[in-house]
Amino acid sequence: MSEQESLRCSSARNRGGVQRVEGKLRASVEKGDYYEAHQMYRTLFFRYMSQAKHAEARELMYNGALLFFSYNQQNSAADLSMLVLEVLEKSETKVEDDILESLAKLFGQMDQNSPERVAFVSRALKWSTGGSGKLGHPKLHQLLAVTLWKEQNYSESRYHFLHSSDGEGCAQMLVEYSASRGFRSEVDMFVAQAVLQFLCLKNKNSASVVFSTYTEKHPSIEKGPPFVQPLLNFIWFLLLAVDGGKLTVFTVLCEQYQPSLKRDPMYNEYLDRIGQLFFGVPPKQSPSYGGLLGELTKTFHLMGNGTFKMNHLDTGSSKNLVGLRLNSNVPGCQM
Repeated sequence: MSEQESLRCSSARNRGGVQRVEGKLRASVEKGDYYEAHQMYRTLFFRYMSQAKHAEARELMYNGALLFFSYNQQNSAADLSMLVLEVLEKSETKVEDDILESLAKLFGQMDQNSPERVAFVSRALKWSTGGSGKLGHPKLHQLLAVTLWKEQNYSESRYHFLHSSDGEGCAQMLVEYSASRGFRSEVDMFVAQAVLQFLCLKNKNSASVVFSTYTEKHPSIEKGPPFVQPLLNFIWFLLLAVDGGKLTVFTVLCEQYQPSLKRDPMYNEYLDRIGQLFFGVPPKQSPSYGGLLGELTKTFHLMGNGTFKMNHLDTGSSKNLVGLRLNSNVPGCQM
């Protein structure tokens, strides 16, 4: 018998052994002997781990957790879910889509208000990046975001979408979030914040996708660009400016749209970071008057372009907004 055939036979025997054990444990759970079954799962977990049978341990704990969830035994299920993560950590298992999907499934079964759920997702995200200081694997964030979206936990879903690469899914969630929880006057603010935050995370592609998808699918937004809402026009021009990388264009946009940007005090904070990432603006050294925008304006005038203030542009007029995009012969305004 070849070595490969031997490994296959060994794997089949192990799988058969796991199935027999699972059958006995399932019978205990079905009889209502939850405590005894839980303790037996834990005993088998440590036995398998001591024998370096990591795949068997992970499979047994995963199936056991789902079994306990099906009987609403949340504490036992959550404990076995944590043991699944322990296997992944100690065996240094590589990140694969099927494993991420299994973790997201366990997360989706947990009680939404349990502290164990918070601990589980934090640990799962840490494992998914190899224990590094990163914020978690984008695919796992996307799976978590979708789960939370289904639960109508829009705020948490939004956080995980921001750390994924799923701009389209994020936009569709935001449309539902805005329609069900927001005011009609805030339809532009839902997507503006998301775009600015994606840009702060240097995810330009998702920023563009979330903006185009949201403005196309939201029932309260008239087709554009240009748009009726000045804030949406600002975001549209900002995305064009990011592609062009021209500091003068970025400066003028921020100046002209200050009335819209003042609707949320965080917008200028985001723009500080965007200026640093995409336009080479140095970080602020002190909280001087006017912040980054004041410094940009001063720099802009020192460059000898102070006459270009676009006073002709009415930021509340969609007709005039087109002028910024089309008037490419104006110095410093090629996007």
